[in-house]
Amino acid sequence: MKVNAGQRVFNGFSTLLLILSTLFFIFPFYWIVTGAFKFQTVATQIPPEWFPLKPTLQNWADLFKNPVWRWTLNSFVIAVVEMFAVCLVSASAGYVLAKKLFPGRKIIFTMFIAAMALPKQVILVPLFTMLADFGWVNTYHGLILPAIGWPFGVFLMKQFAQTVPGELIEAAKIDGCSEIRLFSTIILPLLKPALGALAIFTFIASWNDYFSQLIMTRSTSMMTLPLGVATMQGEFTTNYGIMMAGAALASVPMITIFLVFQKAFTQGITMGAVKG
Repeated sequence: MKVNAGQRVFNGFSTLLLILSTLFFIFPFYWIVTGAFKFQTVATQIPPEWFPLKPTLQNWADLFKNPVWRWTLNSFVIAVVEMFAVCLVSASAGYVLAKKLFPGRKIIFTMFIAAMALPKQVILVPLFTMLADFGWVNTYHGLILPAIGWPFGVFLMKQFAQTVPGELIEAAKIDGCSEIRLFSTIILPLLKPALGALAIFTFIASWNDYFSQLIMTRSTSMMTLPLGVATMQGEFTTNYGIMMAGAALASVPMITIFLVFQKAFTQGITMGAVKG
């Protein structure tokens, strides 16, 4: 099949645009990684040194003088537990809102939509007061539990659960399938693409939830990695080499999670785009 000149020009322009866009979005990460191996004077000099001519590991040595492994463990525990909990709760709530008929269903879903537009800072004061009354400040469950009922997650799973054929659910019930078995063996596998996308969104949101973690933590041992790296910023001076080393370390888990769930994430986005 012949490709006319117009199509060749369009394909070439599209390829060039994609390459330029890739370079534009990947450059900040490149700058962070290379900056982690630069001396302080080199990292802040103008004009900049695009590649470290005299790389150093001093920034990493200074970084690990802090309890970085403890901060990383805290971030992993919070982000991973929150990711699985949000996916399970959102899938359950989304399935019920999409496929179950009960009074007030539309009102409840409308409340979830309204909650999506509500900034987290608005509810932070009453949330902190409630957690303080429970004695959950500076604890894992105080950081994890408030984030489990994520309105966006329920909205996303509800939209995908609507695509599940009702006949399939009825056939499973006729065969004697219990509600729990129906949900675990039929609904969850069909929601796998949406769960992959939600897992990525949840992990990244939890890992980067600097504001909530700043308010809810009180001790150095309970700090997360992004919060701990931010505390290295001095009042009058800042060692940007150490900050970039910490930022590079903090970005590795997010990249890893995206690569692990990339296939499911792509399927979820494609499914959402194809649905008319």
